[in-house]
Amino acid sequence: MAALLQATNIAKSFAGVHALKGVSFALEAGEVHALVGENGAGKSTLIKIMTGAVAADWGELRIAGELVEGNHPSLARALGVAVVYQQPSLFAHLTVAENIALALEQGGLWRRIDWGARHERAQVLLERAGAVFSCERLAGSLSMPEQQVVEIAKAIGADARILILDEPTASLSAPEVERLFRVIGELRGRGVGVVYISHRLDELALIADRITVLRDGEVVATEAAAAMDRARLVHLMAGRVREAATAATVPAALGEPMLEVRGLTCHALGVRNVALTVRAGEIVGLAGLVGSGRTQLAECIFGLAPQASGDSGEIRVAGTPLRARSPADAIARGVGYVPEDRPRHGVVLEFPIAANISLAHLRQVTRAGCIDAAAETEQAQRLMEQLRVKATSPRQRTGALSGGNQQKVALARWLAAPNLKVLILDEPTQGVDVGAKAEIHALIRQLAARGLAILMISSELPEILAMSHRIAVMHAGTIVGELARAEATQPKLLALALGQAAP
Repeated sequence: MAALLQATNIAKSFAGVHALKGVSFALEAGEVHALVGENGAGKSTLIKIMTGAVAADWGELRIAGELVEGNHPSLARALGVAVVYQQPSLFAHLTVAENIALALEQGGLWRRIDWGARHERAQVLLERAGAVFSCERLAGSLSMPEQQVVEIAKAIGADARILILDEPTASLSAPEVERLFRVIGELRGRGVGVVYISHRLDELALIADRITVLRDGEVVATEAAAAMDRARLVHLMAGRVREAATAATVPAALGEPMLEVRGLTCHALGVRNVALTVRAGEIVGLAGLVGSGRTQLAECIFGLAPQASGDSGEIRVAGTPLRARSPADAIARGVGYVPEDRPRHGVVLEFPIAANISLAHLRQVTRAGCIDAAAETEQAQRLMEQLRVKATSPRQRTGALSGGNQQKVALARWLAAPNLKVLILDEPTQGVDVGAKAEIHALIRQLAARGLAILMISSELPEILAMSHRIAVMHAGTIVGELARAEATQPKLLALALGQAAP
């Protein structure tokens, strides 16, 4: 019986650079086939060829044994191929039901719409995808994980035979991952083939049947998931052995409190009565389930939330009260923020690297009211070398970089800030490969060692445990517990995140 999807000897080059070099990949019905590799290994190019977004230079693609010629997105969808990208593409000002309808409904522009049936169908699809929110919510109000659930609901509604999931758990906490895995299990049981791309290597043994490893545009191994442990995966991906992250050690002497949050309540963002302190030289991890208020707390501190009547509490930076009415106020006081949604808020993809780095402190590279391009480029070059950003030059478009290098650019922006005291990092290693993750972890620790106060939000409990000196846990918009690193364990953190007493 023919494979559900068969790619044979696929080759693709961009401006003379070989992205894929004769790659072959097969997906069986009812199989979860993981596709892994470092950023730049060729994973994204391969799935774009499968979905018709990019044409291969060489090779062939077959679906259910039939040769696919002249593939394009509409044809791929008609053949039952659906993809959920790491960065969902929803219309922010439409409801979830309307977004699902746009993807699934057919008919003329002037047809009569049965709104009740539309909402009912959307809600059923959301529930099948594991959602716990209403289809009447605006897409722009959803968190990244919730947006991914909508994309999966669209794929279920389209009766996709082949589902491609690109980093589906990048920003999910443990319960959300379990819910997603249940959905994947149901799809697998109905004969859907799933191409599963993830940098979270530990979860592959739980969900994948087979694993294919790409390195430098070539397949280096395809094996049963049960035959591959983490160490072998890392070695195959990187071509060398990487050391696992070690737990952060508490500095002998922490500095003065750099960030103090006292009784902070922000009704617009659902933050209520938060108390938190981060000292100079300290990394405080902020754990919690998606929707617990972690990102909203960060936005409130950074001045992204509008002040409303009834809001209360106090924020202090280096002992002085901060009332951030805008990010400019927070930046002026020495607060930096690397947001969770990198393409939308972390970097401007169409800007050159140098322009992204200088965005938060333009005065440093401005002369007589105009940006000094030479000074901007020199600053960017220095920071790119320090952070080992892989790029052709400071003038390269940021969107052309891998996810890990884009994240380094987002961090470089704050390294260039003249008076940085507090750095808030929201999912700093989301969607980056194992090598870039190790480099970003090392950089965060270096910044703390220099006396910076760091508040790090992460949905990966192993990352929180490895990186933090102290861990605060949020639930329902407030901090429900705080643990020293020595006493923190995954079960304790998860219990607090669920609103239970830590065991």
